[in-house]
Amino acid sequence: NLGGSLELIHNAIDVVELAVEKGASLVLMPVSARKQLVDLSDDMATKVNVLFYGDVREAFVKAIAD
Repeated sequence: NLGGSLELIHNAIDVVELAVEKGASLVLMPVSARKQLVDLSDDMATKVNVLFYGDVREAFVKAIAD
C-alpha cells in the first residue's frame, strides 16, 4: 500500500510461484505470510530466496539493500 500500511497476503504461494515464473530469485514478504510458505514445493523453494519483514521501515531497508 502506498500509504505506508502493510496488507495481509492471502495467497503467498501463488505470489512466489508467479515471481519465480517471471524470473525473480528473491521475494520480499511480510512475516505474517511465513506459515503459508510451508506448503511451497521443494522445487520452488530451491529457486527463490524469501526475505521477511515485520514493518514498513524494515521492508524498505531490505528492498534497497538488495
